[in-house]
Amino acid sequence: MNAPDSSFPEDTHPQAAVETGPRRARLLQEAPAMAKLAMQLLRTPNALALMNEDDLRIVVNHMQLVSLPAGRVLMQEGDRNHTAYLLLMLEGEAKVESNDGVRGPPLDISIMGPGNIIGEMGLLDGAPRSTTCTSITQLQVAALSRRAMQLLIDKHPRVGALLMVALAKRMADRLRALGDQLHMYADLAQGRKPNQSARS
Repeated sequence: MNAPDSSFPEDTHPQAAVETGPRRARLLQEAPAMAKLAMQLLRTPNALALMNEDDLRIVVNHMQLVSLPAGRVLMQEGDRNHTAYLLLMLEGEAKVESNDGVRGPPLDISIMGPGNIIGEMGLLDGAPRSTTCTSITQLQVAALSRRAMQLLIDKHPRVGALLMVALAKRMADRLRALGDQLHMYADLAQGRKPNQSARS
């Protein structure tokens, strides 16, 4: 199969995790064991569980395998110019943190490991990155660029639609979880035990 996107990413940020060149990125399908791992991880609840094996194989065939050292910034909070990719964690760990307009050190939000996807919001809407992600250990990630996603949609519109729905569902689930957290904080601020306030 021809490379769907041999120049990922289109606009490499100086601090971006993904770099062009054969030493950093290659087609994921050229590493069969890692491609198989990517398909397994994409079927987990943390990723794209709505899609079947054949659909996921098409997605994987449009991804690149990227190796990164520890301490590399994968995505920078507020970056408006380099949002054209998402990353599926295959091996290793990365931390997610945010300043969110607060002075002082960034607030650690979570640790991401194999099966987690980061960067899908920027991939879909091109808005500035909402958090900073940095590798804690050496990483192997599968990367999907916006251009590769567009090629996938052009060649396989049904799979492209399923991919968009799966990514939208991930974001909706995160928004619901955030809403639950906000309700809990509101309950605590008003002296109520969480889940005891009247809600419609």
